[in-house]
Amino acid sequence: MAEEFEKKDQQHPLWSSDRQIVNTLLAGEPTDYNLAELARLRIRYHGFPGARDIQADLEKILNRWNLTEETLHERTRQIHATSQVYKGRGTQREDWS
Repeated sequence: MAEEFEKKDQQHPLWSSDRQIVNTLLAGEPTDYNLAELARLRIRYHGFPGARDIQADLEKILNRWNLTEETLHERTRQIHATSQVYKGRGTQREDWS
């Protein structure tokens, strides 16, 4: 029984709002903000047992923008080190879960 439960996909509580962000990224360009959002969502959904549509689309965006996981995180570290990508959204906001 436990084995059966583990295989079942879960619904992420932020799926609805994240789906909208992913749709925007699919239609967008790799701006600093969009790169930061892509990296944030890749971290959020990494290893998550569900939200397969979002995971597949995040992979599609990564490929479309000719990035690897490593180059994405390298670029976003540089972006966060030199500017406030989420300016006006509350500097205390850390939304990684």
